[in-house]
Amino acid sequence: MDPVLSGLLVGVRRARVTLSYAVIVTTVTALMVRMDPAMHDALIRHASTNLHNLSHGRVGTLVGSAFVVDAGSIYLWLPGLICLLLAAELTYGGWRLVLTFVTGHVGATLLVAAGLATAVKLDWLSASIARAPDVGMSYGAMAVVGALTAALPPRWRPAWLGFWFAAAAVVIAGGAGFTDVGHVVALTLGVLVSTRFGVQPQWSVLRVALLTLGASFGFLVLADGLVSLIYGLAWGALGALTAAGFDRLRSVGRAEEQPCR
Repeated sequence: MDPVLSGLLVGVRRARVTLSYAVIVTTVTALMVRMDPAMHDALIRHASTNLHNLSHGRVGTLVGSAFVVDAGSIYLWLPGLICLLLAAELTYGGWRLVLTFVTGHVGATLLVAAGLATAVKLDWLSASIARAPDVGMSYGAMAVVGALTAALPPRWRPAWLGFWFAAAAVVIAGGAGFTDVGHVVALTLGVLVSTRFGVQPQWSVLRVALLTLGASFGFLVLADGLVSLIYGLAWGALGALTAAGFDRLRSVGRAEEQPCR
């Protein structure tokens, strides 16, 4: 077999989950673009994982909603999503990527739905929120961002976590909607899932580039809006520096204790 073709086939096999998901999402998005407004809105309502659909037993929305993305032009978000998923698949493998994505998408959806149901019952929120549209891949994507924590060298993990959770706190403090809360929940679930992976990859230039582009996409998902983007970057950087500083002090303290022992 030709070496170029052989290398291409190997690359496709290593990225089959990412490529399969990208093809399905692209196909669904292309069909949605060609729909008339009424049919488009009906699809969104039918696929939404909102309280109305879940309370009526439409659990299929937990799967279908991940493939229905209503986030503007596909050319703006699909490349970043592919970079993020590909970084995780090359690092952890396909089945771990699927596990992470499903855990974030389904887990965050159900936890947010439980919170919304409680808030509506206590009259903290209007009952109209039960029909709010909720589709897309953002929960799964944020879980993948969180899962990449365990793939980083240990010395970088505190700064990575400090950045993401500081930025998330700013977004929520700015009067976030329930989807923003869901992003933070999914991020946390991804971090927790990754603690069971036990993988220490060798970071090549390609993987670093994919991680950088994918993380940038994840940040844009988290900080949806110019104000959130600016404050998220500022406080995220502060959180990264603070976390890294504390980790450094702890390491120095441990090093000083060793001679005494």
